[in-house]
Amino acid sequence: MHPMLNTAVKAARRAGSIINRASQNIDMLKVEHKSYNDFVSEVDKAAESAILEIILEAYPNHAILAEESGTQGDSEFQWIIDPLDGTTNFLHGFPQYSISIALSHKGQITQAVVYDPVHNDLYTATRGSGAFLNERRIRVSKRSRLEDALIGTGFPFRNFDNLDTYLAVFRELVQKTSGIRRPGSAALDLASVAAGRFDGFWEFSLSPWDIAAGTLLVTEAGGLVGDLVGEANYLKTGHIVAGSPKIFAQLLKTLAPYLTDNLKS
Repeated sequence: MHPMLNTAVKAARRAGSIINRASQNIDMLKVEHKSYNDFVSEVDKAAESAILEIILEAYPNHAILAEESGTQGDSEFQWIIDPLDGTTNFLHGFPQYSISIALSHKGQITQAVVYDPVHNDLYTATRGSGAFLNERRIRVSKRSRLEDALIGTGFPFRNFDNLDTYLAVFRELVQKTSGIRRPGSAALDLASVAAGRFDGFWEFSLSPWDIAAGTLLVTEAGGLVGDLVGEANYLKTGHIVAGSPKIFAQLLKTLAPYLTDNLKS
């Protein structure tokens, strides 16, 4: 395992143990509202602190982009961190959340870890070396027809500007696929695409820390990732489509008639 990936795995597991311990006593947690429907708990903060401590001990000169503490440092290496993706699920005791850690080098994601602490599932990827679940190689699904596909998504919950467009796409895909799922952690949803559990995924208005690690998992598992017009701007726009190559193409085609100007760029 690449030494930088190894550091990320160590950090993710440390955060996972903090989250699992806290999940035993959810009622005792202090929770703040960042904005409407956007929660942060002391667990998010403790998990992020643990991740930063391990990463900065190993690589003190690297830059950080983390959900709770923002941007720090200036380096061609930047760690992109979500200490608890799926906080709302976690706060309800709904066992679907993850830790996402990615390393970007000169703007390109080179290392990725998504860790599911509930099931102790560790998804990892190093650019050019494939994607793995618990050290076993994973690949995107072989399904080629949208009507046979199981598609993941995330409903808008904070920003409702694109809600009508989203619902129109949702309405069409419900009728054109074998099912839509909305588990509540985009990082895990992308990991599920990489592992062939989902055949595709789409969502609007995500943050870089939600998707940075997951997108490398998908591409290293043989899948494709793009923004809503298939370009590589997804980390900037937060609008994303991912899937096996054939399903990816069919998702883009389905989305195309609905896209407003602000979703195209």
